[in-house]
Amino acid sequence: MPDFIYSLNSSTIKPTPILEKIRIAGEVGYKAIELWHDDIDAHVQNGGSLADIRKALGDQGLSVPTTIFLKGWWDRSGDEYRIAMDEIRRRLAQAAEVGAPHSIAGPPHHDVSDFDFGAEQYAKLLAVGREFGVKPVMEYLGFADEVNTIEAAIDIMERCGDPDATTVVDPFHCFRGGGGVEGIAKLRPEQIAVSHFNDAPADPPRETQRDPHRVMPGDGCIDLKRYCDLLRQIGYNRCLSLELFREDLWQQDPTEVAKIGLEKMKAAAEV
Repeated sequence: MPDFIYSLNSSTIKPTPILEKIRIAGEVGYKAIELWHDDIDAHVQNGGSLADIRKALGDQGLSVPTTIFLKGWWDRSGDEYRIAMDEIRRRLAQAAEVGAPHSIAGPPHHDVSDFDFGAEQYAKLLAVGREFGVKPVMEYLGFADEVNTIEAAIDIMERCGDPDATTVVDPFHCFRGGGGVEGIAKLRPEQIAVSHFNDAPADPPRETQRDPHRVMPGDGCIDLKRYCDLLRQIGYNRCLSLELFREDLWQQDPTEVAKIGLEKMKAAAEV
């Protein structure tokens, strides 16, 4: 029995309609799928319903560890903040409807200096999430100016003082932010909402890489064995979710991309 639950982040086969993404994930052999709110909205705008999505998930036996993403909760104020929170509430309602226990909330990319303020905003966001039974997740991003490591995420989670505070761990963001993977040992398993899974190339230079540079697990330079061993050591045994943002993959057969991705995940995680 594998140590982890294999999940597909639907960004990996982005152009594919959401019901097809769900079908492919189930038929290829994933046990979970992360859904993006933009895809959910596109489905509804084209005449579909959230009930369609729930049925497709049930038909394939897939869970939804997270939906993605919530923005504007940290770095806005006044009317901008109110508008952002209205949209966040709408997305949290969607997350609840499709059965996601978590929804990922990204930090601002630039000009963050007040972690106390960010922690206060995150505490407010968690309180809003309780209205819907969904826990917002404070993600660190390797290419953000300051909230770019596991340690930064831990700092904000601790300052917010809420036991429901969680983050996402991600090999690419560990590499890109310069903090590395060893920070995983500082986390408790319940502080991880989901682990994304991917790799990063040795070139171009780390400091210049962005989402499209991610590569399949095992095709880059990150020590994924160490990454997975650290997750095991702290007792994390939930989702590894393949998350890529590559135009070349988006142009290929999505079933084949998902199949190859699952094979590469298993090869990297089960050594």
